[in-house]
Amino acid sequence: MSVGPRVCALCTPSLALELLLVTSESVVMSCSRVDPLLDRCLICLSRNISRYESEIEPLPPNLKDKLIKLLCVQGLLTDSNIGQVLHPSVKKLDLRDCDVSDNALRLISQCRQLNKINLNSCKGEERTSITSEGITVVAQSCPHLFEVTLKRCCNLTDVGILALALNCPLLQILNLSGCSRITDHSLEALGQNCPLLHSVDFSATMVTDNGVIALAAGRCSKNLKEVHMDRCVHLKDEAVEAILTCCPNIYILLFHGCPQITDRSRVALEQLVGPNKIKQVTWTVY
Repeated sequence: MSVGPRVCALCTPSLALELLLVTSESVVMSCSRVDPLLDRCLICLSRNISRYESEIEPLPPNLKDKLIKLLCVQGLLTDSNIGQVLHPSVKKLDLRDCDVSDNALRLISQCRQLNKINLNSCKGEERTSITSEGITVVAQSCPHLFEVTLKRCCNLTDVGILALALNCPLLQILNLSGCSRITDHSLEALGQNCPLLHSVDFSATMVTDNGVIALAAGRCSKNLKEVHMDRCVHLKDEAVEAILTCCPNIYILLFHGCPQITDRSRVALEQLVGPNKIKQVTWTVY
């Protein structure tokens, strides 16, 4: 009979931490029954993280990765504790449910192998604590970034996106939806510096046709497959035509909620796109 549940029932946060400290990676690999105990200890520790922040530092990276994932899912990773669980080899951070600010991003910048970060605001509210200052610090230190999602980070400006474009040549996926201060300068920088970019969302921003044309004609033109530019009130038909003309591999194009786009774009879709090439397209008829 397994003793896992009985041990866990008596597992205080202190005992959980001690068990984690004495359990090496080799033991985890050699005895599969240790895994459930480790998982239970990590859950216990994550729920009492504020009491043991200063004692987490000795944990090996593989256990810190598990703890980071638990804290992120529970929305418990914050400016005050993130420095204790980070380690230089961290590659992915999903912080959409966590209350973090530029202070956390300064610590995250030490994770130079980071390739994916999610700072979306998923609660329907704008995230005001993330600014271009924090994004710039991360961009300058993490050149391996290929996916950055910043949905509704309303204080983000073109300065932060310029830093990403100049310092992260591997960038492939970028979400700026609802970043209301983003303008054409961001799209111009992405077009000039990010040849691997294949998915970009700049819906509900301040961009105009000039920015979209610069993006579509830029170094990423052949790789662009997915463009979300819905709810951009300044866009006109020229933006749609630029994407359709310059981006031969586009298969998702969303431009609904753009009041200045007319039936001319529908005609362009019919004339410039081959049969069954576009998998998803949305627009609004006014």
